[in-house]
Amino acid sequence: MEQVEIEVSAPGEGSPDAIVLPLMEDDTTPRAAGDLAGQLQGLAEDGELRGDLGRTVVLHTNGASTARRVVVAGLGKRTEVDADAVRTAAAAAVRRLRESGGTLAWTLDESLPLPLDEQARAVVEGAVLGGYSPARWKTQQHDAKRIDKLVLIGGNDGVDEAARRAATVSKWVNWARDLANSPPNELTPADLAERAAELAGPNLRVEALDPKQIDELGMGALSAVGRASANGPRLIVLRYEPPNATENVVLGLVGKAITFDAGGISLKPALKMYDMKGDMAGGAAVIAGTGAAAELGAPVRILTVVAAAENLVSGDAFRPGDILRAANGKTIEITNTDAEGRLVLADALWYARKEGATHVLDFATLTGAMEVALGDLYAGLFANDDSWRDDILAAAQASGDHTWPFPLHRRYRRYVDSAYADMKNSSELRQAGAVLAAEFLREFSGDGPWAHIDMAGPGFLERSRGDYYTQRGGTGYGVRLIAELAQRFSA
Repeated sequence: MEQVEIEVSAPGEGSPDAIVLPLMEDDTTPRAAGDLAGQLQGLAEDGELRGDLGRTVVLHTNGASTARRVVVAGLGKRTEVDADAVRTAAAAAVRRLRESGGTLAWTLDESLPLPLDEQARAVVEGAVLGGYSPARWKTQQHDAKRIDKLVLIGGNDGVDEAARRAATVSKWVNWARDLANSPPNELTPADLAERAAELAGPNLRVEALDPKQIDELGMGALSAVGRASANGPRLIVLRYEPPNATENVVLGLVGKAITFDAGGISLKPALKMYDMKGDMAGGAAVIAGTGAAAELGAPVRILTVVAAAENLVSGDAFRPGDILRAANGKTIEITNTDAEGRLVLADALWYARKEGATHVLDFATLTGAMEVALGDLYAGLFANDDSWRDDILAAAQASGDHTWPFPLHRRYRRYVDSAYADMKNSSELRQAGAVLAAEFLREFSGDGPWAHIDMAGPGFLERSRGDYYTQRGGTGYGVRLIAELAQRFSA
């Protein structure tokens, strides 16, 4: 995994290939000195400089600056400038310079309504995430060049630390995106387990349980979902044990990793079924998030459990009407084989608790209902503990992985009551679909704080989101949230 080099410098130092000057709609020209200020003033008078969010203008300096090019990047209205606006502007600047690459300098601005360290973090994330390309499988790559060094002008020690941390986390976000974008013929459950195994190190152990071991543990739900495929299921387990770990706390991360979801016998429509390779984005997030936390030396033990399977159709596929027994002993009537994500998570949640997780958080591209409710920007959050919910929301807000709380209530449980088993895996009522899935998962979450993030919208995009995520496909949603959450545990 490549990581952009970070440097913090004073104004006038160095000779970057390009300098970015942020501009708000309320201002006429960005801050600049000497001949460059005059050139920018001329562009402003001609109406070519505007601070619209994401708008960029490139100026060839002709010796008026140490850099050959200056990019003016719009931040939008001053009253609306936040970290996302800075990320969007940085991404736009990087895309504008994709033909040149090299060293990019960004001028931090103390007049912005955002502290310098938060500006730096957002600049790095926007540049790295906005510069990502999903086209690694093309035989003839477009001759785009990457930014290999990012210089932050006007920073301090706090800026340097925030920027380097952001560069590390962003690298892992893009690693998760590569997993989600991988074609299903290259990323089966076993392949995902092998990719996770590559992360093993001094404080990080990785193992994968095969179909036989899954059956021996009584994981009837995970086993049933994966049995129609020649590529059998895997339960991937990562254990991060830092030397400075917080006592009596184990952060349990659980991820859904359906490496391809045809819907089983309840077959999905053919239109856009190819995007179902991204139904493992939750699993990719928790694996990459664990890798990021380990590299950053987060002071908390982490137990990560990923349920990986292909949901296909064959003579051995599980059927509507089947009754499965999950690892915790509860029985599940199958009413829709395309509601498979909650089935694999049921056994993974049980395993996380069995292995000692005290605080559990699962990530899953689980329901279309959540995407209908929140679109492609926010994920939905469900929690059985108010304090744990608030911790996750704070980490989400700080990280840029936006999350919104939804309710749990025992009366919703009746929607998945079954006449034949302890519960059924879906409801024929077109009501509260995402809530019902969360209530189903609560049956397997065990004792202690648990939360569920339904990331169906922001986990895998069908089109540009109009901000720093302009590419379709995996976003790496959840990696930044996990890294932020893990870092907030203190020894």
